[in-house]
Amino acid sequence: MRAVLISGGISMLVALLGTPLFIRFLVKRQYGQFIRQDGPTAHFTKRGTPTMGGVVIIGATLVGWGLGLLLTGTTPSASALLALFLMTGLGVVGFLDDFIKISRQRSLGLSPLWKIVGQGVVGVVFSVLALQFPNEQFRTPASTRISFIRDTGLDLAFAGATVGLVLFVIWANFLITAWSNAVNLTDGLDGLATGVSLIVFGAYVLVGVWQFNQTCQKLLSAGPRCYETRDPLDLAVVAAAITGALFGFLWWNASPAKIFMGDTGSLALGGALAALTILTRTEILGAIIGGLFVLIVLSDVIQIGFFKMTGRRVFKMAPLHHHFELSGWGEVTIVIRFWIIAGLFVALGVGIFYAEWVAQ
Repeated sequence: MRAVLISGGISMLVALLGTPLFIRFLVKRQYGQFIRQDGPTAHFTKRGTPTMGGVVIIGATLVGWGLGLLLTGTTPSASALLALFLMTGLGVVGFLDDFIKISRQRSLGLSPLWKIVGQGVVGVVFSVLALQFPNEQFRTPASTRISFIRDTGLDLAFAGATVGLVLFVIWANFLITAWSNAVNLTDGLDGLATGVSLIVFGAYVLVGVWQFNQTCQKLLSAGPRCYETRDPLDLAVVAAAITGALFGFLWWNASPAKIFMGDTGSLALGGALAALTILTRTEILGAIIGGLFVLIVLSDVIQIGFFKMTGRRVFKMAPLHHHFELSGWGEVTIVIRFWIIAGLFVALGVGIFYAEWVAQ
């Protein structure tokens, strides 16, 4: 349990102290953000703000997690390594996207095809490996069963192991793509995606710790409603490291932002969230805990779909936060209120998680 606190504290300090150093490096190199021309005009003043801050988030997470294990004498688990692999792998794809934007001085980076290919390669490797590495109880990090609060009776391997593997890879990559795009779309105002992610990953620290206390791997004390998660405490350590890194980064990313996380950060955080939902067996519950991300994605889908069908728009601009921005709301007001909404979704999700256990 000490590893949770140590990893979170160290990653926060690394991000808090490391971000201004990274900002100076980016400013010296003139690596600044380019603003889309069709966005709110108020954003033009942000042109040139250093981006690729996701490098700090990923780095602080890895340092915090590594030192947390080292100082507590804990051996890395397959689940934690897989979650960090997905986070870092998607972060590399996002970094390439950001670097192309900066080097070519344009608001578009990787082509959609290459971004999909990059995400797909990382996602497929993660998905295949997640069904390997059984422990002493023959539990693998992930399961072919669709999960809500725990694995349900809907098993993707209904027609055999090979079919199950293929369907799981498709399902896992859908989740990975969905969460990556959700965080990416949310990253449109200073501190918005960072604050929302901080709240959501904080919830997964609680989920991991609770699952560890009620794990089925405690053979003598496991109750009838124990959790099948392979490495719940290790996943809580990863979530704590990410949460700490986000705390430190938010100091510099809050309005007026001194640095943006860029696609490096948003894709990495989306990948980490997808990994945690899959590996903690809370795939559907994750959509409730991360409900604010879901709302923002839905606003974009509704806007595009309605416009294609009718030629009219539901919102003044999508995603949703830009609609309120064009309606006259201040940026800080939007961000704080969205944080509140994100907190309410987290409270609902964690409440459902706990109520399901109590009710049994």
